[in-house]
Amino acid sequence: MTKLVLTLLLTLASVSPAFCDDTSQPPPADKAADMQSMKDFLQANPDCSEFSDNCSVCRMKGGQAMCSTPQIACVKKPYQCTARSGK
Repeated sequence: MTKLVLTLLLTLASVSPAFCDDTSQPPPADKAADMQSMKDFLQANPDCSEFSDNCSVCRMKGGQAMCSTPQIACVKKPYQCTARSGK
């Protein structure tokens, strides 16, 4: 009987869900300065026609940013222009 209870407890313990902290932590203070809003990036780079933050790829179309769905488990980085318009 004792072996049965011990086996049952070990089985339950081995299939229990892992505990994790899903709360989003703000970026460290030194990284927060590097992160800028999309609006600020576009104002600073008016001739940028395509850009990325390492999670989504965005393309300017009719004055609006059209972005892909963020990739799974991406690490957001500051926006970088990947193509400029010929204006």
